[in-house]
Amino acid sequence: MNKSRFFEWLGVLTAIAYSLLVASNTGLEFIGFTLLLLSSFLIGIWAFLGKHRGILFLQFFYATAGIIGMIRWYS
Repeated sequence: MNKSRFFEWLGVLTAIAYSLLVASNTGLEFIGFTLLLLSSFLIGIWAFLGKHRGILFLQFFYATAGIIGMIRWYS
């Protein structure tokens, strides 16, 4: 498995885990938002390496959503 594919699939798996944790409404939302932030970094690296500029741009918004979610969780 090459480096690009590693970032792609690890980002996808963390995004899936994020969505399941937030949707479960079991009090694990902070962990979910942390995974969203991690996923946005991983997929952002993949997008940068593959020159997928639209996806890279989208990851900035996902990272922002993850940070807002983590801050709001403790507010």
